Amino acid sequence: MHASSSLAPPETITLTINGQARQMAVQPWVTLLDALREHLDLTGTKKGCDHGQCGACTVLVDGKRINSCLTLAVMRDGAEITTIEGLAGEDGALHPVQAAFVEHDAFQCGYCTPGQICSIVGMMNEGHARTDEDIRELMSGNLCRCGAYPNIMDAIRQTLRERGEKPASEKNATPIPAYHLAE
Repeated sequence: MHASSSLAPPETITLTINGQARQMAVQPWVTLLDALREHLDLTGTKKGCDHGQCGACTVLVDGKRINSCLTLAVMRDGAEITTIEGLAGEDGALHPVQAAFVEHDAFQCGYCTPGQICSIVGMMNEGHARTDEDIRELMSGNLCRCGAYPNIMDAIRQTLRERGEKPASEKNATPIPAYHLAE
């Protein structure tokens, strides 16, 4: 038997990507990350560790943040996916989190930035960011190898303030060196 004849045929799936329905044929083992980057040329979502440990590939699926490297595209058939490219308004205005990142210089090399921003938007949708400790824990899955954590925290705090959700611990806020669960 020829090796290629034993491969599963591609499956046709439909994803709503950044508000637009997109149909594609993918092999059953293709991750959502690879479908976005290789099939749809949406390269804003980054491939970091490819094992769900760095958060560079974070996107929103039906409004919830996920590591796109840990889910198969076929598992998300019919889902609504928002990537970093889809956060800005139709008029090109930056999403408030994107604008806060620019204002607070919350990126250095920029590689983790799309995943950080999508994770922050998802975290805010969840409504659990009440204290700096909450934020650090909820963002602990997104690594910044450049160490821009204090500026990222400032961007998060600004966005929360603009939404009327000032973190309880902000009054006594000090620069936070990293997202650590135990200090």
